[in-house]
Amino acid sequence: MTPSLPPDAPRDLRAQLETLTTEAFRPELAGIDQLSTLEIATLMNGEDATVPAAVAARLPEIAAAIDALAERMARGGRLLYAGAGTAGRLGVLDASECPPTFNTEPTRVVGLIAGGPGAVVTSVEGAEDSKVLAEDDLRALGLTPDDTVVGVSASGRTPYAIGAVEHARACGALTIGLACNAGSALAAAADHGIEVVVGPELLTGSTRLKAGTAQKLVLNMLSTITMIRLGKTYGNLMVDVRASNDKLRARSHRIVSLATDAPDWQIEVALTATDGEVKPAILMLLADVNAATAAHLLRENGGHLRASLKAATDPAHR
Repeated sequence: MTPSLPPDAPRDLRAQLETLTTEAFRPELAGIDQLSTLEIATLMNGEDATVPAAVAARLPEIAAAIDALAERMARGGRLLYAGAGTAGRLGVLDASECPPTFNTEPTRVVGLIAGGPGAVVTSVEGAEDSKVLAEDDLRALGLTPDDTVVGVSASGRTPYAIGAVEHARACGALTIGLACNAGSALAAAADHGIEVVVGPELLTGSTRLKAGTAQKLVLNMLSTITMIRLGKTYGNLMVDVRASNDKLRARSHRIVSLATDAPDWQIEVALTATDGEVKPAILMLLADVNAATAAHLLRENGGHLRASLKAATDPAHR
């Protein structure tokens, strides 16, 4: 049920939106519908090209948030995204890519969207306006102080995202607020506020465009760099990739090859011995150990392949 609102709420919200950079009207684009397709595409491409610079301006804040996030995940914590509409869908997308890319458990990185899973493909009216709904969604997950909740909202005013951050902070969890307007309530509510100001959209208020692109870039950084810090890669190789189909099995073989330069037959023997797991297969080949020893070394070193390789040279481990 959509929550009841005070009589003046619609007028107050309109006034609030008029102050947001992401909602600003650009009169110079009022005739865009009269341009050729190529001209519109050129305009859009030019707009999109400004997004990386806006993200670059916030890199210190992003890095600080990642360091805090990785520290908690190393202790067993989870990464939880919370947002509505496009922002929520981007969180769900980033979370869903972590198991196949980094072999994380599905419960380790989770995307929450206002209105529930069905809102990924169909809008759920009114869901984004409820802080209580965000609290209920997070309460069902049993937050701990080792968890991190990332509220995502282009406007920075979405009640669902703010409610998620406020509830998480009250539970002692780490909080990150990602918005695309300066001075946002979301960033102010979080331990780490990240405001990537991309300016007014090509289509007034359509924050699935530049704001959505900026959010995607930042979420990519949060998850990917955290996984690098957790030892989920070896150099720039995805050594924790989960080989769940033919393409990924072929990729696994190629990753082992790039890491070891071993002949194909040795790679196949190693992957067979490790039940298709890339990281222990690489360790077997580079350290000349068997599958059981490789698995033991990785357990002893928190899954970090470089540390395991170093430990493998210690006679006490051989």
